[in-house]
Amino acid sequence: MTTVFPDLVTGREDGFVGGPWRVQPGSSLRGGASCNLTDRILEVPLGSDPVARVVRAHELVHSRVSPHEAPWRANLADVDPRALECAEELRVNTLAGRLGFDVTLLCDGTEKEGGRRLGEAGAWDEVACFLLAVMGTGAERAFLAGVRRGQPEWMGALRVLQRRVRSLVDHCTTPIMSCTRLGDDGIPQGYAAATVVVARLVTGVLSARVPVGATELRAFRRSLETGGRRPPSGRFATLVFASDVDVDVRSRSRARVLRRDRPATSGTVLRHPERLLTDPLQRAFTRPTRYHGGIVVIDQSGSMDLDALAMQRVVRGAPDALVVGYSHKPGDRGATPNVWLLVHGGRAVREWPTGNVGNGVDGPVLQWALARRVGAEPVVWVTDGQVTDSNDHPDAALAQECADIVLRHRVRLSRDVGDAARLLASRAIRDPVDYRDFGRVGRAIEQRRRC
Repeated sequence: MTTVFPDLVTGREDGFVGGPWRVQPGSSLRGGASCNLTDRILEVPLGSDPVARVVRAHELVHSRVSPHEAPWRANLADVDPRALECAEELRVNTLAGRLGFDVTLLCDGTEKEGGRRLGEAGAWDEVACFLLAVMGTGAERAFLAGVRRGQPEWMGALRVLQRRVRSLVDHCTTPIMSCTRLGDDGIPQGYAAATVVVARLVTGVLSARVPVGATELRAFRRSLETGGRRPPSGRFATLVFASDVDVDVRSRSRARVLRRDRPATSGTVLRHPERLLTDPLQRAFTRPTRYHGGIVVIDQSGSMDLDALAMQRVVRGAPDALVVGYSHKPGDRGATPNVWLLVHGGRAVREWPTGNVGNGVDGPVLQWALARRVGAEPVVWVTDGQVTDSNDHPDAALAQECADIVLRHRVRLSRDVGDAARLLASRAIRDPVDYRDFGRVGRAIEQRRRC
């Protein structure tokens, strides 16, 4: 039985204090070996065969270069944790290979079947991440063969991703890749130069719609280059409310009913005789109406401006209204709020928040607002109709989804906030609207109405 001494692995510069390790017998099967830097437990196969030797080398490289603590993890909130985990496996395998170990032996025979199952399940995120963990090892080809059986149309995108990741790794020298000295941000320099770079690249891929066809593959390849635009995701982002405002509006009370007097041509009391001369319709009488407020959803993306004076008119004209603004930061994974309350319960925020460039959550925020609708109160959507996905790409399916919401729930459209107060006060079920003024959503509405 082989004896292993992880205590002899030295040279770290990240503050890791040496001490005695506990070595436990493991196996050469995937998941059968591990390196616990916190408790100093090394679980490895203790056999003398070549595969066991490479597995031990892999775990010992972990003990030499992998971070032992991560107080800086909050700085990487934009990077997927699974992508970081698999990218670190790629870095360790690369270093082990450069040390002369035959990493092609790292294969336990389960990769082909695992790849097939992931492909059939449509688990694109896990396929893209796990590809990093097996890249350069004997499991890479078998895993891709399995994915090809389960999802052959993914192969073009995976080959593009392979080439880009290999280019990044090949350009990182061994001294830099293995460096454990802490950078100014507290992250070990080798981890930052290789693992974080690759993981951030793959994080963008995880949120992307899998490209199919030559045109989409070319756009996907460009998106992986330095400074490239994120590829389309084909889906909306998740709503993230700003934490500094009260968002607990699961139900809205109708206790406060607003009464307004509207001009009328007939009635019992002549309240405005002067209108007999000034009003062409001679609406000198008044008719009492009851009004509950309404809901205003405001697109605050880069193509839309929030007029503070117009917002004040909304508050004065509909003091019981619920007003919510939204804008998503392209590619953000939930670290940045993308929706916030502007007016609620008769109170407005002191400073109007600015947007995050993109749309990204048009559909979800409309659904959220409609779920808080009281009866048949009016809902106004202030927008230019240019709906985009979570990576701020236009998407016809998402525009159609929003168009269906507008038609199904009789949402009133407005190009500017100043018109929202009038639409809230309008008694008409649907004001005349030229949907051609509302971009892709407007075109989708017109197409749906013609069908």
